[in-house]
Amino acid sequence: MELHHPDNDVLFILLGAIMVLAMHAGFAFLELGTVRKKNQVNALVKILSDFAVSTLAYFFIGYGVAYGVHFFAGADVLLEKSGFELTRFFFLLTFAAAIPAIISGGIAERARFSPQLAATFVLVGLVYPFFEGIAWNQHYGFQAWLKASFDAEFHDFAGSVVVHAVGGWIALPAVLLLGARRGRYHSSGAIAAHPPSSIPFLALGAWILIIGWFGFNVMSAQTLEKISGLVAINSLMAMVGGTLAALALGRNDPGFVHNGPLAGLVAVCAGSDVMHPLGALAVGAVAGALFVQMFTLTQNRWKIDDVLGVWPLHGLCGAWGGIAAGIFGSQALGGVGGVSFGAQLMGTLLGVGVALVGGFAVYGTLKLLVGLRLDAEEEFEGADLSIHKISATAERETAW
Repeated sequence: MELHHPDNDVLFILLGAIMVLAMHAGFAFLELGTVRKKNQVNALVKILSDFAVSTLAYFFIGYGVAYGVHFFAGADVLLEKSGFELTRFFFLLTFAAAIPAIISGGIAERARFSPQLAATFVLVGLVYPFFEGIAWNQHYGFQAWLKASFDAEFHDFAGSVVVHAVGGWIALPAVLLLGARRGRYHSSGAIAAHPPSSIPFLALGAWILIIGWFGFNVMSAQTLEKISGLVAINSLMAMVGGTLAALALGRNDPGFVHNGPLAGLVAVCAGSDVMHPLGALAVGAVAGALFVQMFTLTQNRWKIDDVLGVWPLHGLCGAWGGIAAGIFGSQALGGVGGVSFGAQLMGTLLGVGVALVGGFAVYGTLKLLVGLRLDAEEEFEGADLSIHKISATAERETAW
């Protein structure tokens, strides 16, 4: 069978979709392990429910906004090319659904459930695919303008900016509009630590994400004939760079050690197909260091209560990755070339801008109309009992 037979492409992108779908379990367990025990059930229910809402939003609206493709035809039509367009939708949906999964970690422990599902629908249906179409489908002439101005388009192979920076920068307004968890920062200047409830679950979440990321990055080729072993090795090197930088700067803290590889992987998405492995190692190391420093700054100095540090991890490391592709992708630094620092900077700034405006618009409107956070008593009880009426571990017997 020849290599680029459509059946092969369908299987290739389907396996990618399944690997990125598995990453959502990673998001769930990373959040479950980081939040306090009284909010563990909420983390699990939220990620799965968000994924379901994302699927509907992207199927009916978002995929059409980004690619002009809809599925309102007979199944016989959808079967063309062995249903490649359907599996491509599935693959790109798992990326789109990462947006609410990223935000979820920032707003944990105090956000109401239904308003977040409403936000997910609008973000995945409209805000995310608006920028996705610009970056990956030539919308509004932005890429053509960059090509004319900088001799290169904005290059984001697997979504450092399109997925991660956009998710992280949408999360920032959500976190700011919600406000800090009660009791986190005292007027005296004291800070309550709120330590993770389960380092083993946090680590499990990180590992699931790491493994799935090789589908996220490698399968972004979308067809088998474009597969690149360079993408896989660059992802590996960035992951290792991020881990070691976070280990050193985080002084052996397990939370930092397990977020370090994720920082590296976020940053390498954009240029994983054009960098030299040593460049990817450097990009990952910078990302790991950036995460540790900025997580500490946002939490302690600026008193922004971003529970999982999703703005530093996805927002800042994603933006760094977008820009880094223009540096380490250049032939002067051993890269493949065909990228431009100016185009990368412009594309990254546009992604950040769209995310900030979209985040403030969606969460600001919801705050105004229905409110975003649990009341004091519900938050004290924990989201598990307040929203789902059950705790993660039934320590309390029912009182008959």
